[in-house]
Amino acid sequence: MAQIQYNKITLIQINRDLKIRMNALPVLQSKEAALRAETKRIRARIKELDKKVQAKIESLAGMKRLWSEFPDLVRLEKVDLVDKKIASIKVKVIKEVIFPPGSFSLFAYPAWVLRGREEIKEVIRLKVEHLTEEKILKSVEYARRKTTQKVNLYEKVQIPFFEETIRKIKRYLEDEDNLSKSSQKVLKRRMEAATV
Repeated sequence: MAQIQYNKITLIQINRDLKIRMNALPVLQSKEAALRAETKRIRARIKELDKKVQAKIESLAGMKRLWSEFPDLVRLEKVDLVDKKIASIKVKVIKEVIFPPGSFSLFAYPAWVLRGREEIKEVIRLKVEHLTEEKILKSVEYARRKTTQKVNLYEKVQIPFFEETIRKIKRYLEDEDNLSKSSQKVLKRRMEAATV
């Protein structure tokens, strides 16, 4: 930290800085707790999406030999994202997964193609959700780490430093005041002794 000047102006500034950090600390701690809870929720959501994708793929295993014949009918056109705040962290969440309206002749393909097309769309939708949740998790974890660092900086470094500095300045000012009073008493006695 910077060189400390032992005067009342510095004492006032340090008191102000200490008060700011003491007021900010509970807010930061609650933000950190909210981010931890959100991280846990997102991880659970990612696991759930993994299970859904695996279950969907396993349910389609019976049609495995048909997939080699599946025509190229499914394309991802666009993923609409919207901004959302999670514990004051701005993230993008999925609003809608858009596939182009593919028109194909039901008579030109086997009957299972229509169902297969919907199944593939569902798998793609789940994978896009999974990737989006992973990006959100990275953002939230980064913010949580930064918040934790700030909480630790305030709790373990700055607040104790400011409290110790305030004690030192107050002691110095008290000692200086006592010395001033003592020297005034000595000067008063000398003046009284000189007048007698």
